[in-house]
Amino acid sequence: MTETQIVWINQLKNGNELAAFNLYSSYSKAMYSTLTRMTNDTEIAKDLLQEAFVRAFRKIHDLEEPMAFAGWLKRIVVNTGLEHVRKRQYHFENIEEQADLENEEIEEKLVDNKTLHEAIKELPDGCRTVLCLHLIEGFKHKEIADQLGITESTSKTQFRHAKKLLKTKLQHHYEY
Repeated sequence: MTETQIVWINQLKNGNELAAFNLYSSYSKAMYSTLTRMTNDTEIAKDLLQEAFVRAFRKIHDLEEPMAFAGWLKRIVVNTGLEHVRKRQYHFENIEEQADLENEEIEEKLVDNKTLHEAIKELPDGCRTVLCLHLIEGFKHKEIADQLGITESTSKTQFRHAKKLLKTKLQHHYEY
């Protein structure tokens, strides 16, 4: 967080529209990436991004510490994405627990971001959502379960299944 961004936050609290534009410009790309990973749809992500920023700007007076803006905004963005996921009722597959998934040894390879992003986009909705929330956004499985209306066990299973699918997709990609 820069001093300039703190000034913009304080200006926004006083109704300065240019400050809102500047904050949007500073944070929109990262927040858009989060929503794109969650929805796997660029158009929906754009709509949700606008909705999240409108919510944040309307609630800016609730933000007591300007230094916390980035995390506060991220929470609004993720919650906006989660609302969309709940409304769309993404399918969370009932995947049988497999003991070998727990002890699976993952071979480490360097993967470029574009290849990884494309592989994540190909995951089933439920797996992709849980993977993004847990691995990328840092949510605990209990939090994911509460937000999505699934069990903690389902969240963990979806995450393991997503990792397994990603591993397969990435191995297949690098075999060529």
